[in-house]
Amino acid sequence: MKKWDLILVGAGLANGLIAWRLKQRHPTLAVLMLECGDAPGGNHTWSFHQHDITPAQHAWLAPLVAHRWDGYDVHFPNVSRTLHDGYLTITSTRFAQAMRGLMKENLLTNVTVSRVSGQEVTLSDGRRFTAGAVIDGRGYQPSPHLSIGYQAFIGQEWQLTAPHGLTRPILMDARVAQGNGYRFVYTLPLSADTLLIEDTHYIDGPTLDADSARARIADYARQQGWQLARLVREEQGALPITLSGDPAAFWHQFHHQPVSGLRAGLFHATTGYSLPLAVRLADRIANAPGLHQGALYQLIADFAARHWQTQRFFRLLNRMLFLAGTPDQRWRVMQRFYQLDEQLIARFYAGQLRSADRARLLLGKPPVPIVGAIKALLHTHSSLRAHHK
Repeated sequence: MKKWDLILVGAGLANGLIAWRLKQRHPTLAVLMLECGDAPGGNHTWSFHQHDITPAQHAWLAPLVAHRWDGYDVHFPNVSRTLHDGYLTITSTRFAQAMRGLMKENLLTNVTVSRVSGQEVTLSDGRRFTAGAVIDGRGYQPSPHLSIGYQAFIGQEWQLTAPHGLTRPILMDARVAQGNGYRFVYTLPLSADTLLIEDTHYIDGPTLDADSARARIADYARQQGWQLARLVREEQGALPITLSGDPAAFWHQFHHQPVSGLRAGLFHATTGYSLPLAVRLADRIANAPGLHQGALYQLIADFAARHWQTQRFFRLLNRMLFLAGTPDQRWRVMQRFYQLDEQLIARFYAGQLRSADRARLLLGKPPVPIVGAIKALLHTHSSLRAHHK
């Protein structure tokens, strides 16, 4: 039986970027990728900001990027603004094509994994594979050691009857009915007459009523004067948004099994964006002296521990967003944020806030009730228990 250098369980973004970077740096490595679905990447769209990653990382990631824009717009009831930080998107179609070309016969799709350990994978059909290390990247799993809210969304890619006129994305349009959480519509202009329109909610649970979300997307399109002609595809998801947690206990549950991506808690605590961290982790692994289970587990665990520390302030802001005010007023927190300095906003998305940035974000009267804000900051809000899932 062949022994692989590395087995990647799950062909999502994080494991795909690990494979991509390893093949660039170490083309002779024997890497096997296993995916339960029909194609790598599933049915997703991954976006990120120009300054979220370094120029060197942009260079090796570039072949996967399907769309680039010079800026983006945001809209709130009392504020509209254009920001000039570049915005980029990887589509699952481009990602799948790249992974198939990269992995060739070493990509197995439509397989069901029955057992994963640090150096071995067993499939439901009895096939068994061994490697120096196995990375489990099969997506986020709820943990009793994290308090989580969600950014839940349904997105539809539509071809229109006529050009839409957008030259850049609308990252947030919160001039819409709010309901049970902070709601906004996210729109990407993919071609002159094609849009991805997402109905997005920061809410306590991971699910949206799909039919209601589809109706809201249709209503929004009508309000913008866009005539929907053909539904190209639909995607849905729920990104975890971290409020608090016990990182030591979270990592103990893996029993030295290397993990990646959302499963490893590697996402921006407030936005849920995971691509920048997936890029950084892929670089770390590609530069590692070896791919043995113990060393690889420690590398990822240390990387995640540093990330947890840098995200402390973002978790504080999340508690303000989710706990300090009524759900239909959560938009006020984001409206205030988008009136700040453009470079601060770019550093926020990159997860690289300075001390002065943190002070500026908390300066002045909070856009939520003060008592609720204090309780959220001090972890004493009674609703925090409801986010332990």
